[in-house]
Amino acid sequence: METPKYCVYNQTSESFLSMGLTAAATTFSRLKGMIGKLTLGYDEGLWLVPSSGIHTIGVCFPLDLVYLDAEYRVVHLLESFPTFRIGPLRTDATSVLALPTHTIYESQTQVGDQLLICVAAEMEAKLSNLPHMAGQIRQYTMDGTGTI
Repeated sequence: METPKYCVYNQTSESFLSMGLTAAATTFSRLKGMIGKLTLGYDEGLWLVPSSGIHTIGVCFPLDLVYLDAEYRVVHLLESFPTFRIGPLRTDATSVLALPTHTIYESQTQVGDQLLICVAAEMEAKLSNLPHMAGQIRQYTMDGTGTI
C-alpha cells in the first residue's frame, strides 16, 4: 500500500507550501523523521502529527519548520533551521511541518495564517468551494507545476 501524499495550502496568502507531504503519524515514523535522507525535493516534506517539537539530529540539510495548532493555524515559524539541533517545544502546537528551506519565504507564510492540509483529490474539491476561487480554474500536478 502506497503512503498517501498530502497537499498543504495557505488559505491566508493563497499559496501552496507542498504538494508531496508525507505524514509521520506513528511513534517510529516521528522518531525516524528524515534521518538517512540525503536530500529533500523542493515539493517534499514531513508532517509530524502529533508533535509539539522537532529535532534535526542526523538530518543532513536545514529545514523550514511550521508549527500548527489543532485547526492548522500557524503558531510558530523557523526558517532554515540548522542540522543537529533540537527545536523549541511549543505547547500550543499539535503538529509540525518540516519543509525545504525557503518554503516559508516563498509562500509568504506568517504566524496566524490558516492552512488547509489534505490529499490531492480532496484539495481540488475544497479549493473549488472557497468563495475567492469562484470562477477560477486551478490545475496542479503532483510535480509541482500548475496554471491558473
